[in-house]
Amino acid sequence: MQLSTSQLRAPVEVSRGDPNARFVRMTTEPVSRLVVNLAVPTIISMLVTALYNMADTYFVGKLSTAATGAVGVVFPLMTAIQVVGMTLGVGSGSCVARLLGRKDVSRANQVVSTAFFTALACGGLMTLFGEIFSSPLMRLLGSTETILPYAKEYAAYILLGAPFVAASFVMNVNLRSEGSAVLAMIGLVSGAIINIAIDPLFIFAFRMGIAGAAAATVLSQLVSFLILLSYYIRRQSALRINFKNIRTDRSMHLQIFWSGLPTFFRLSLVTLSAAILNSVSGIYGDAAIAGMTIVNRITIFIGSAMIGFGQGFQPVAAFNYTAGLYNRVHQAFWFSIKVGFWGLFIYTVGASVFAQELVRLFRDDPEVLKVGILALRFQCATLPLTAITVITNMMFQYIGQPGKALILAASRQGFMFIPAVFILSILFGLFGVQISQSVADILSFLLAIPLASGALRRLAHKEPLQHPNRPDLLDIQEA
Repeated sequence: MQLSTSQLRAPVEVSRGDPNARFVRMTTEPVSRLVVNLAVPTIISMLVTALYNMADTYFVGKLSTAATGAVGVVFPLMTAIQVVGMTLGVGSGSCVARLLGRKDVSRANQVVSTAFFTALACGGLMTLFGEIFSSPLMRLLGSTETILPYAKEYAAYILLGAPFVAASFVMNVNLRSEGSAVLAMIGLVSGAIINIAIDPLFIFAFRMGIAGAAAATVLSQLVSFLILLSYYIRRQSALRINFKNIRTDRSMHLQIFWSGLPTFFRLSLVTLSAAILNSVSGIYGDAAIAGMTIVNRITIFIGSAMIGFGQGFQPVAAFNYTAGLYNRVHQAFWFSIKVGFWGLFIYTVGASVFAQELVRLFRDDPEVLKVGILALRFQCATLPLTAITVITNMMFQYIGQPGKALILAASRQGFMFIPAVFILSILFGLFGVQISQSVADILSFLLAIPLASGALRRLAHKEPLQHPNRPDLLDIQEA
């Protein structure tokens, strides 16, 4: 679908909750300004979210090395909850962005409602089974016997928040997909600030220890859930979440799951790789688990800025690709790559220079420092390369090319990292564990280049990537 001259010249003004005004803005505003405007609140959301994840590690680090290790053990479980929410959120958000690009608001409301209530149900099941099988689950995630009591105590509270966390991701992603990045930011940041504020209160003042850190996290997640839900109830969003909009037909769930499949694999592999990293690190003691946990928290914080910037790019790519403005997708891609690479470069130089101070901030233990400093510096050396991998993956996912997005999503934490950590640990011991993520980043970068090149050539020539005889998933009719 091509835009008329009158549409291209329309004034770029957005009324909150007005889908037509959003469409005009997303397809006419200069892409550099549009990506930045959408990315800034998302970057803030991601950084603050990563910060409050780091807050648990920081405050728990004041308790003991075993408690710090427990946060690392439970991290794959927290990621598993995010897998559910982000798969349904990104899957529905990708569909919603393209549906709004076609001005099909009714179908978009059905997609977001179906994803929201599905997330609540899946989160509830995770709470039930996680609480029942807590001990074997913690051992499966790499807990040692000394870490196990702390891990079980921490996980017991984290699991209670699973339904709210999963549903919050659905609401957050769909707000961003419609162009309401500021509302999404407020919802997440509010909960994050509350968590950072009450963490020390629950841990030390209430003498709850590691359970207090988890309880504070769950309480803050509930606040975020209620704030995000209020936007849909008070019609501040262009979308409507309503039980009557749920669709149980197979085509609707196929659309959501297929579009979210790359996210499912990426985050599932993050969960799996974190558990494997805990198990391999555990061979070298609790200090090795604690050190790698701290490094992961720091690099996730740095990488979250890149993810946030990419999430600002995604709706721009989806709206304009669906509207037939392929040159705008091409422009937005290269703008995002340049900003992402140099932004990560600046971040990582600082983290590498102050690696010792950053690791010591979480745990001042000589053995933990020895593991963490070297691992952090190696990861900083290759992290800027992930800008190319992340933006390429996000572009494919939001313009309806989930197959290519899936390949990239499965690379960094999957078929690149998992073999690397096993092989390198066998060859080089603990040093191999410390450098495994850097090796995986380089290999993923080399994979992204040929995948991106072909797509960019077609977009530069204003050609679609979708084969003309192959229907888009959005064209699948309801059963």
